[in-house]
Amino acid sequence: MAGLAESGSNPDVDLLYDINGLAKDAPHWFDRVMEFTGEYGLLFAIVLLVLACWWTVRRRGGEDAATSVAALLWAPLAAGVAVLVNVPIRGFVERPRPFKTHQGLEVLVDGKNDYSFVSDHATLVMAMAVGLFVANRKFGIAGIVLALLGGFCRVYMGVHYPTDVVGGFALGTAVALLLSPVAMALLTPVVRAVERSPRAGWLVSARGRSPYGSRDAVLPGARHEQRAADPEERDLAA
Repeated sequence: MAGLAESGSNPDVDLLYDINGLAKDAPHWFDRVMEFTGEYGLLFAIVLLVLACWWTVRRRGGEDAATSVAALLWAPLAAGVAVLVNVPIRGFVERPRPFKTHQGLEVLVDGKNDYSFVSDHATLVMAMAVGLFVANRKFGIAGIVLALLGGFCRVYMGVHYPTDVVGGFALGTAVALLLSPVAMALLTPVVRAVERSPRAGWLVSARGRSPYGSRDAVLPGARHEQRAADPEERDLAA
């Protein structure tokens, strides 16, 4: 299977040249921006999205806070599991990097001598984005958009075929979704235990909050009405 897409007469290679050809016509500074974005920037941005979502969840509190935080923990864990699953896949397919079998590519990153299929970067960012979507729809959609942009950058940089990226997206999505029920079953009790801790509970829900909006109520037995969550801010908490 090492000869996958070695012929230049197929849509995968044609699209590779079309996208990577943009790098030849772009200014040098723009190529450097795309290099940093595709290598580090978008992954860092998705990590920031996860942290922003966690901050939003813990400040809002509520009875679903522990479930939502557990889902957020699954996002980076899903990315790690997906990359580990990709290790035997890459060794089995043994697809060379496109610049090793095709001439005339503008390669923006040196030192990429490992196998090309499936893209680790695409797998990593999409697994994290889909894991984030499980926790919160709004933040998850933003993460998926960033992951798609990251896949484009990898082809633009000349280090992956388009199908390497598509394969990474599929792998990351599959791991994040298929293992989500098991992960949530294991993580949710742990997060609930942390939430009950007087010292670490702030990691799950802001101090002074409760599922009914008034953990600090001074009148025992007082009745509280649960606040309806904003539909746009409500966690999916799969």
